[in-house]
Amino acid sequence: MSNPRKWSNVAVALQSALGAAITITAVTKATEGVVSATNTLANGEFVLLAVEGMWQLNDRVARVKAVSGAGFTLEGIDTTLFDTFTSGSAQKISFGVSVTTATEVSPSGGEFDFIPTTTIHAAQQTQIPGTPTAGVYTFTNVWDISDAGLLAIKAASDTQTKRAVKFTFGAGGPIMCFNGYPAGQLLPGGQAQALVTTPTVITLSGTPSYYAS
Repeated sequence: MSNPRKWSNVAVALQSALGAAITITAVTKATEGVVSATNTLANGEFVLLAVEGMWQLNDRVARVKAVSGAGFTLEGIDTTLFDTFTSGSAQKISFGVSVTTATEVSPSGGEFDFIPTTTIHAAQQTQIPGTPTAGVYTFTNVWDISDAGLLAIKAASDTQTKRAVKFTFGAGGPIMCFNGYPAGQLLPGGQAQALVTTPTVITLSGTPSYYAS
């Protein structure tokens, strides 16, 4: 049976800082990939991955599990069928900025194009999936030019820099995290005698990660 949820008591956190890059020397292909890297990370912390070869991990936000000084496990990320790792790094993410002004959120993108594979010998058309379009989250926010979350989005927008983002659906609830480009100029809008609002957008870079709690 499904577990329906509503947009209520949802915490949205934005990256405030990244730690020093930790060099990754290997990533296993397993139901939960194991990273080889000398580090001081702790269980439950989040890292931003920059990976060559195993491109499915590049620009991905992952939660750390089973830490040792020589490495850590990528919680919930099945790397069994991923490409072979060649090089990479990880940076600890500090989610120190809360976005608290959103009144509406809409996802878009993620649609796959398809590559025709039909030969002259076939009796019907065939195709394989190509690459998906970038995922996008569009927000309507209460306009508040002193709000720390909106100011952080505008600062990232002005410099066209990426930020890690984390959605937490209620206390102890599911988590979605990803890396992306925030955009927003804090332009006020709305209707007569209605709330003054401002739009913001985050374009995903890399694949989101999901955790049950």
